[in-house]
Amino acid sequence: MKKIFIVYGHYNEKSFNAAIRDTFIETVTKDGHTVDIVDLYKEKFDPVFSGEEPDETVLNHRNRIEKSDAIVLIAPIWNFRMPAIVEGWIDKVLAPPWAFKFKRLFGNYGYPLGNLKGKKAVVFCTYGSPQFAVRTFFLNMPTKRLRRGVFNICGITDVIYRRYFAVPFVGDKKREKFLKDVQKTASNI
Repeated sequence: MKKIFIVYGHYNEKSFNAAIRDTFIETVTKDGHTVDIVDLYKEKFDPVFSGEEPDETVLNHRNRIEKSDAIVLIAPIWNFRMPAIVEGWIDKVLAPPWAFKFKRLFGNYGYPLGNLKGKKAVVFCTYGSPQFAVRTFFLNMPTKRLRRGVFNICGITDVIYRRYFAVPFVGDKKREKFLKDVQKTASNI
């Protein structure tokens, strides 16, 4: 059985992101896994990073991640990124030297050495845009950034990225199909 650390980043309890969260938690707990969740809006997480040392909240989240097998992010994509509260969480919690260090090659050049190897990451994102626009005009920027620029740098190479497009414009049947995908993903964690 796995320990799953969830970072939830949506302010509206009636949002489709809340349905994703609830469906995921229901599925993994039914399968016997343990869930530890951080609701960034409810907890009023301060996303502003000004170079300060990690505070008690950041250290607490890191400790919980160390005890987990998987990190799950659930949030919408706004302006080609997650909400500022989630981005701030990434900046503060998944930061060097805790999450990764740089190995110097020469001069100012080096490469990251991730400290979170062996963990899995699952990202559930909702989009207002249709899939065609995200894939063609915007070249999957959010996907690449989160997979390569966040998790791979931290040493997490097992990353599942699930995207649900045009969410404000789809009907109940499509949303049910999306939630079946959440269940399937959760069952395979």
